[in-house]
Amino acid sequence: MEFRQRVDEVKQEALEACQGAPDSQALEQVRVKYLGKKGSLTGLLRGLGQLDPEERPNAGKLVNEAKAEVESAIKHRQQELAVMEQQRQLEAETIDISLPGRPRPQGTMHPVTIVLNEIKRIFVGMGYSVAEGPEVETDYYNFEALNIPKDHPARDMQDTFFFNDNLLLRSQTSPVQIRTMEVQKPPVRIIAPGKVYRSDSDVTHSPMFHQVEGLLVDDHVTFADLKGTLQYFAEQMFGSHTKTRFRSSYFPFTEPSAEVDVSCIMCSGQGCRICSFTGWLEILGSGMVDPRVLRMVGYDPDEVSGFAFGMGVERIAMLKYGINDIRLLFDNDVRFLRQFEGQGGCC
Repeated sequence: MEFRQRVDEVKQEALEACQGAPDSQALEQVRVKYLGKKGSLTGLLRGLGQLDPEERPNAGKLVNEAKAEVESAIKHRQQELAVMEQQRQLEAETIDISLPGRPRPQGTMHPVTIVLNEIKRIFVGMGYSVAEGPEVETDYYNFEALNIPKDHPARDMQDTFFFNDNLLLRSQTSPVQIRTMEVQKPPVRIIAPGKVYRSDSDVTHSPMFHQVEGLLVDDHVTFADLKGTLQYFAEQMFGSHTKTRFRSSYFPFTEPSAEVDVSCIMCSGQGCRICSFTGWLEILGSGMVDPRVLRMVGYDPDEVSGFAFGMGVERIAMLKYGINDIRLLFDNDVRFLRQFEGQGGCC
């Protein structure tokens, strides 16, 4: 009789504690206290051995029924608490739809990408296609096929990154022109954008920068075609008021060759500090493709002619946006890059 009373007391105590548990953590403590390895009901089961043999079956049945009742109560209380806790969480996370939304900061296109896409757009609009080539080049494509043999003094004009006597990081995208002409018969009308590498670094030079070189080869191509093409490009890039000026120059792969200037973006050609008070800013090099280069790719210079040009994308970006230090384009300074929000271009 005393054992039955003890089981009823422990069971009732457990049921009351279970019902009074305010949260899942407290309910777990109740379970451990009464049903754990050292729990009260578990202890009663272990104490059955102290009873008379004839009393043990009924006593064991009594304790197991009490345990089952407590386990059921705990399970029911767990479900109640889960609903209550979920309700509290929902109330705490209620969304006030009248509040203004939280804006997500968005990135913007890099100025070099903006200008590169704009260059592509202009020339694709004139019927040019975009060609690409490897950045690791052979000496042949980077120099010899462009009329720059190993003993040519023009090699000293470029501080090139060599891997060995034959492999190098391309110092210009002109090799793409050679590779294109080797597999395509005239007419050829391409631009070759891409990264190039030279051992040079200061406020106006970077060891890695971007170039866009252009090539047109067809019947009866003249220097006048070159001038018209580049004048149109300058007007599209810098504005319809832009003027161009061609100055005689020298490049091994073009003859005649010319540097191209545009009227100063800052002072509209009136003269200022940016243009050294000349009214002009250099933007690119150009010229008629040298007949020797045409022969190197199997073209007959008596039947076809062409022109080529090359520009630094960073140079164009610096002029277009008034940037005075090329290193700003590579520093990834968010304050600088945010100035180009809302701008863009497409190719």
